[in-house]
Amino acid sequence: MSDPIDAYEPLAVTYRSDVLESVHHAAVVGLDRDGSVAFAFGDVNLPVYPRSSTKPLQAHAMVSAGLDLPDELLALVCASHDGRPMHLDGARRILASVGLDETALANTADLPLDEGESMRVVHLGGTPSPLQMNCSGKHAGMIATCVINGWSHGADYLNVEHPLQMAITDGIPALIDAPVSGIGVDGCGAPAHVFPLVGLARAFRAMATGAAGEAGRRIHRAMSGHPDMVGGPDRDVSLLMRGIPGLMAKDGAEGVFAAALPDGRAVALKVADGANRPRPPLMRAALLALGVDISGVRAGTFDSLLLGHGEPVGDVRIVGELARLAGRG
Repeated sequence: MSDPIDAYEPLAVTYRSDVLESVHHAAVVGLDRDGSVAFAFGDVNLPVYPRSSTKPLQAHAMVSAGLDLPDELLALVCASHDGRPMHLDGARRILASVGLDETALANTADLPLDEGESMRVVHLGGTPSPLQMNCSGKHAGMIATCVINGWSHGADYLNVEHPLQMAITDGIPALIDAPVSGIGVDGCGAPAHVFPLVGLARAFRAMATGAAGEAGRRIHRAMSGHPDMVGGPDRDVSLLMRGIPGLMAKDGAEGVFAAALPDGRAVALKVADGANRPRPPLMRAALLALGVDISGVRAGTFDSLLLGHGEPVGDVRIVGELARLAGRG
């Protein structure tokens, strides 16, 4: 494993008014149909926090432990949602399925992730709450799994030693084909696992192809079939899944993004400094480099524009070998 400082490559640049303003370092890995590494930029074996991109892996453990939800609600368990009414109602429905309500949630209180929804809540005199926080679907799923198994569903469900969290931690290595090298605390209060970036691509591939068993197949079907529950109608992660049939994708904080198709092709990427600005263009380039047809994705989904006085004056561009591979794809 390389030194973390040297583990990332300059893969994107930002231009403002046709003058170079910023250089973005990242690590990107693409898996081919047979699971082999089609390309890798940076040290893709470097352990990272995949952050919310880990949610499908966490959901895999929940489904394996007996969580049984309709597809749209299972998609919400895998979500970093906008906090729209459909998302809040979905989290309530998950909790109601085990006889609980939103007061059972122990995740961090927050306003909706979507700016418009957040402004609406504030305008109406609302305040941050666990239900509105973008991880409330995952936490509702965690609590429901605890109730189903007779485990404690108080705030201690967030402890790394809790049976639920131990089931999640124990289940990840088989999905990523690597050990978990560390566990921190995520923004929502749940354990945040550390493992190689290439392992994230392998896990998504395993679920999309069916190699991760029935639990993986259900998660793939739920996410690809209900993309707006995973993010929101205007979020790149949802627009990607809506525009590429069969794709499952999940964004994560600090510049992480992962995606996979049932044919075995998969991508995982991490921006070195955690910036989200180069994340969509990098995913576009990686998908093109794998030969994925992105023509059905809504125009502008991958754009990362710079504004000057409210008007576009620049953008993020992919450079180097990744740009060449994307152009060939």
